[in-house]
Amino acid sequence: MLSPFFPYPGIYVGDETVIHFTRGAGQEIGTGTVLDRFVFSSSPSHPSDNPCPKCGDQSRLDGVISSCIDCFLSGGDLYLFEYDVSPALFLAKPRGGTCTLAKSDPPEDVLHRASFLLQNGFGGYHIFKNNCEDFAIYCKTGLLIITNISVGRSGQAATFLAATSAVVSSPLRFLTASFSGLAVVGYGMYCVGRLVSDIGVRRDVCKIPVEQLVASSRRNESEVVADLAKEN
Repeated sequence: MLSPFFPYPGIYVGDETVIHFTRGAGQEIGTGTVLDRFVFSSSPSHPSDNPCPKCGDQSRLDGVISSCIDCFLSGGDLYLFEYDVSPALFLAKPRGGTCTLAKSDPPEDVLHRASFLLQNGFGGYHIFKNNCEDFAIYCKTGLLIITNISVGRSGQAATFLAATSAVVSSPLRFLTASFSGLAVVGYGMYCVGRLVSDIGVRRDVCKIPVEQLVASSRRNESEVVADLAKEN
């Protein structure tokens, strides 16, 4: 799904059903702050006093949930997230969170991960480090970042950080006084930041079996990533 602000990825599992990851009450991109008032979410379109006949009342659910496609879209548009795109196509899409260079696994692997996480969870929601796009990309690829020196692995997080870096952190901004020159330099840094942050090109990722991921979920995060790195 795409809103005017962010896309909300999920895994379509057939029978008009989508498995997706939510912060609570369907707030896939919620921050827990006043900003939530200005950000749309893919929460079910039915109020709690008139629940969806297929999904029931999902207004208080969080974590990995299963919704009918109508509730997931909540009046929005359906968009196909693209995998295994070329660097040129990746950079041609200025909006993050719509594609990745990483390859998708076979459908049976994707459905197994999504169904397993529906029963066992995907950890706590975090808008930058563990969001709905991270869930969908993991289900599709099995890839996880194995270092703690990271802020977000999703395209949405990478886009935000790349844009911020391009605006406030570039020493190259002092090399040009013109607005057009500054815009070119900023956009170039933005594109490079998105590309090097994509999970399809990063070197600090490895493929983690979903059973191993869930078994390790209750342990200290730093211990988990260290063990996963050794084993893979």
